[in-house]
Amino acid sequence: MRAPVASLAGAYEHCRLIHAEHGRTYYLATRLLPRARRPHVWALYAFARVADEFVDDLDAPDPEALVTWSRTAMAVLTAAQAPETGPDPVLAATWHTVRHLGLEPVLFEEFLTSMRMDITVDRYATWQDLRGYMRGSAAVIGEMMAPLLGAAGPDAMRRAGVLGEAFQLTNFIRDVAEDLDRGRIYLPLEDLDRFGVSEDDLRHARVTGQPSPAVRALLDFEVRRALELYEDARPGLAMVDPRSRPCLEAAFVLYRQILAQVVAAEHNVFAGRLRVPRWQRLATAGRVLVSGAAAASRTRLQAATARAT
Repeated sequence: MRAPVASLAGAYEHCRLIHAEHGRTYYLATRLLPRARRPHVWALYAFARVADEFVDDLDAPDPEALVTWSRTAMAVLTAAQAPETGPDPVLAATWHTVRHLGLEPVLFEEFLTSMRMDITVDRYATWQDLRGYMRGSAAVIGEMMAPLLGAAGPDAMRRAGVLGEAFQLTNFIRDVAEDLDRGRIYLPLEDLDRFGVSEDDLRHARVTGQPSPAVRALLDFEVRRALELYEDARPGLAMVDPRSRPCLEAAFVLYRQILAQVVAAEHNVFAGRLRVPRWQRLATAGRVLVSGAAAASRTRLQAATARAT
């Protein structure tokens, strides 16, 4: 992907470049974090991206490499000593992030287990089956992020996991066409049956760029399910520390805006990849940042008033 680097700072910069290139919406939200916290998000994102690319690359997927890399990754993350940065800067940065945040390596094992499922599993019969996959591929990412954002406790961790699921289901809805190209369907087969949609209907929509009314109804159902996840996760926004809140709120709003794009396109995710316009992403980030600054100012004023009295 990029040439190896020889320092921890270089390893984090390597991760930042991966994040900036592949996760534009999330990367923009990350820039609202205090500067010292950002590198840890870059490392977590890069770790997930590298693993994902072994099986999701449309041109040259390499499942065997994922298995090998998974073994190496877990050996590195559970090692007592820091690895050299040169051979794999992503793992070097992630090892440091794990130690700095006190993360449990088992979260990474759960994630890698779900990534390895993509080698052999390409359909999910029920919503619960899909959610089992999402536990490792998305919920644990939320749980990894929670301590970085200053959240703790069982309820905060649950909300963080649900928000991870909401983000991923949003991606599944937007990326139905791309996933078909990979031979996968990340919508529960029971939902296809409920709306009278066959896999051939999805493939026909992919070829023509025009989904049938039944396919649109199916996607509307999944959008509403994703919105329910966002609402379940929403109380978690108040469970992070004030300095992290603008980042989390921006990510929350920006990913929901992807769903708004799906609705605005009348649930046609087959005519081209739907994106939130850059001006809208920047405006959202700016609005959240100003709101967060105003809230922080009110908090400081209230504290000062309390001390004065």
